[in-house]
Amino acid sequence: MKTQNSTFVELDTPHEVKSKSSAFNEHEVIHELKHYLPAQAPLKDFVHHNTLHAFQKLKFLDALGEASELFGYKVLLSLDEYRTLYKSQRIREEVITKVITEQKGAAAKTEWTEKLLTKVYENAASPRIGSLRSNWKRHYQVDLDSLVHPILFRILCSYLDQGISMWNFPVWHKGFLPSVKEMERNSFTSFFRTKRAKNLLLNGNYAISDLLKILVGDESLYEQYLFDQQFAHPGWSGMVSTIENQPETLLDQKKISLHDLITFELLLEIDALDYQFGKNWCPLNLKLKDKPVELFSKVHKSELHEVLSLWQQAFEWSYYDEVLAGIQAPTKKEKELDAKSFQAMFCIDDRECSLRRYLEKFDPTCETFGTPGFFGVEFFFRPEHGKFHTKLCPAPVTPKFLIKEVGTRNKRKKDIHFTKPTHSLFRGWLITHTLGFWSALKLFINIFKPSMSPAAASSFRHMDKYAQLTIENKNPGHREHDLQVGFTIDEMAIRVEGLLKSIGLVKDFAPIVYVVGHGSSSVNNPHYAAYDCGACSGRAGSVNARVICFMANHPKVREILAGKGIVIPEDTQFVGGLHDTTRDEILFFDEDFLSDKNKNSHVKHEELFAKVLDYNSKERSRRFESIDTKLSPAKIHDKIRRRSVSLFEPRPELNHATNALCVVGRRELSKGLFLDRRSFMNSFNYKVDPEGQYLFNILKAAAPVCGGINLEYFFSRVDNQKLGAGTKLPHNVMGLFGVANGIDGDLRPGLPSQMIEVHDPVRLLIIVEHFPDIVLRTIQKAPETYEWFINEWVNLVAVNPETRELSVFKEGAFHPYETLQKSVKAIADVAPLIESHQENIPVHVLS
Repeated sequence: MKTQNSTFVELDTPHEVKSKSSAFNEHEVIHELKHYLPAQAPLKDFVHHNTLHAFQKLKFLDALGEASELFGYKVLLSLDEYRTLYKSQRIREEVITKVITEQKGAAAKTEWTEKLLTKVYENAASPRIGSLRSNWKRHYQVDLDSLVHPILFRILCSYLDQGISMWNFPVWHKGFLPSVKEMERNSFTSFFRTKRAKNLLLNGNYAISDLLKILVGDESLYEQYLFDQQFAHPGWSGMVSTIENQPETLLDQKKISLHDLITFELLLEIDALDYQFGKNWCPLNLKLKDKPVELFSKVHKSELHEVLSLWQQAFEWSYYDEVLAGIQAPTKKEKELDAKSFQAMFCIDDRECSLRRYLEKFDPTCETFGTPGFFGVEFFFRPEHGKFHTKLCPAPVTPKFLIKEVGTRNKRKKDIHFTKPTHSLFRGWLITHTLGFWSALKLFINIFKPSMSPAAASSFRHMDKYAQLTIENKNPGHREHDLQVGFTIDEMAIRVEGLLKSIGLVKDFAPIVYVVGHGSSSVNNPHYAAYDCGACSGRAGSVNARVICFMANHPKVREILAGKGIVIPEDTQFVGGLHDTTRDEILFFDEDFLSDKNKNSHVKHEELFAKVLDYNSKERSRRFESIDTKLSPAKIHDKIRRRSVSLFEPRPELNHATNALCVVGRRELSKGLFLDRRSFMNSFNYKVDPEGQYLFNILKAAAPVCGGINLEYFFSRVDNQKLGAGTKLPHNVMGLFGVANGIDGDLRPGLPSQMIEVHDPVRLLIIVEHFPDIVLRTIQKAPETYEWFINEWVNLVAVNPETRELSVFKEGAFHPYETLQKSVKAIADVAPLIESHQENIPVHVLS
């Protein structure tokens, strides 16, 4: 290393580059960076998660204060928004009084009420992130981001591309940085415009700290500089970090690391500064008069944040209180049925809430259940003629089983103008001038008459209805891709027993038990995986439904279950199905095996499902401006189908928008309530599980899965620009793994505005029907589960199954709770409400 002048630090050769031991630890800093960066997986595995997972070891409201101070996130609604909600009585005065009294004491009630309602606050604080690196602009009038990001993003997108590009990255199998180095060495052109950065890359004997010495100079600033740099494009950095940790999230796997990204970006920065200033620039520390506030130094609460926190709690409990009042309200007594027409299991998904309600309304003799939509069977799925297998179970689970599709009857349709030959020089030119006109005509017709096309993402295409599945393992020694093909009889029995006991269905079986997964169909929607089943890793649950039905119908499985006290009658048959939540259509599988008697019943049930889906469409339509909700259910359903395949419809469905509850208990706990499609519903019977064994598995999944869905909607709603994806209208799909606004720019994690516009940002309230001491022991079994509750990222209420008394979990214990609202409005028919309201509807008792 030598100094050319007093201000210019230069590294000439690798032999002159020597890293000195210092407080800066490259490995530790990168590990810390990965913890705070967005953790959103590529589009095909888009699964909801807590956007601020890095802060989860803190109490929720404290964490929000830190995240806002450090990274500039808007973490709650604005003061004006809360005051508007108060004026509209969606935040109730008695709830504000209760929250202030509990948090600040009765003596301070008047003072803090005035602060909430009238005091004016200024919020001019700047985030700490970016404060160090902004000095390049302040002292050199140069925007490094505009000089570096365009080339950096293009190279990253080209390297990680999953099939949009006609040609692969010229060298890719060696890893990102070695591939870039080989291209630099063997190309006539260069990634760089000056010699120093190029020589550093090619010589390669340097550490990140050496490059930071050139750029920053003071090693005490290195960590903060890297945070500033990577959070200038958190989407790309987060994607690289996720792919590094989980390379299987890319079908065409690429080797890349955050270390390589940082190294290359530092080289590009050195190159940009050398190109702009030659040798007339110096390390950043020599220009600083005062060091910026350390990124992770202590954060002090502002009064404004305290006021917003009180408002948020009052907003949440104004809603929670009416829900809990509804649960305690007397409802009409359901007659114990001697015989049930059918039973149906659905995913716990909040979109199935209304479907179950209409089934029970139009056929009071049926019985419905909710359970995670992978139905307790975890495996990878390989479609026939497919190149890859995909995971069909919750994201954290790593299956050991493979289910293969064989004997498909239907060939996948193609639009010829979307096929590979259109990219070639001569055939592409020819197709453009022939079929291109036909394509334009189809597009024009689609404006006025949208229809399903081969290019649409259809949940029903996930699996061929008539194909066979390799569910039973008949060759235990045979493995593919180190996976066991199918399940043994004992393994099947374990999974069927676990499913039935977890939902409390262990006796009184109906002649037909439907197991209905869900998926979604749409076009022009890169976030399609977020609309499918989260319990199936963002895919349709059709395969899972067929697999668990095969297991439950297997005679040898039933023999084992009978030995454990679960006797399934011989004439009971399980039938799989898939509910397309966008189109409101249901497809059933394997009906041919039904007995004659059950076939006749199934035909009648299909008519019932058709009617129910019409009414479900009508209820959904109240959120859509383009549909008149006063039309008949059948007419509305037809419009819903057309809407789902319209290229010009950015809101084919609203997915989990407005989710706020998760009810874990018997159906009678919530059956008499209108919850406006805002609740996840997991069936559970405390009598079947008095010690909470199955409850533990339910809550272990409900907290991160339902809580993750809730929090991604929460944060995408309050800060759609930084924590969400902004509007989807200018989104461009980048390499089939992410979206950016326009042709350049940072990747956008989180949810687009069209998915969260109607969402109320309230934390999930999990309501569990069991004795408080059992619930407490259950959530304390696993620290990673307990963290969600003790740090209040989700709220928890236990309902005593014998007395209906309520207990709220707070500070490690359950405390009795009495609702402020003493009565809930009763309603005989929800249709007038649906036809007259677009906003969230309060809880009603169904009379």
